[in-house]
Amino acid sequence: MNAKKITYNALYLAIALAIFTIEAQLPPIVPIPGIKPGLSNIVILVCMIRQGRPSAFSVLLLRIILSSFFGGQFVSFAYSLSGGMLSFCLMSVLTTLFNKNTEKIWIISVFGAIAHNFGQVVCACIIMETPQIISYMSILTVSAVITGIFTGFSAMYLLKRIKRGT
Repeated sequence: MNAKKITYNALYLAIALAIFTIEAQLPPIVPIPGIKPGLSNIVILVCMIRQGRPSAFSVLLLRIILSSFFGGQFVSFAYSLSGGMLSFCLMSVLTTLFNKNTEKIWIISVFGAIAHNFGQVVCACIIMETPQIISYMSILTVSAVITGIFTGFSAMYLLKRIKRGT
């Protein structure tokens, strides 16, 4: 990996961490636990398209580790890791299928958000030994579609702005 790529990855990581930290300080959008916009995913999507999957994977993994460390919430590490990795795997496959078509990135984002929620719910079922938690997926899927569309379109517009150089 060359110095330019390392520098870009560091910038993506710093931006993702900043967005994640700010988002964590915001009051909940809705009074339902676990529903967040996932705005740092915008950075992961942009990194995946611009830098490639290995760079996006390292940025995501480091963001999860550092945010758990800085946030002091080591309990949430397992949830973030399981959701993040499942989401990343699905988004990687879809990015390949759509051949990095930035007009379709919102679709990738929606499926990534659903996969993230599914990974977290499965992790919660295992940790809490309560399979009934899976029923929460219906509510989380609706929120994932809404937030996935928002983050996907945000990433799409950001990629267009970067491409134009403005």
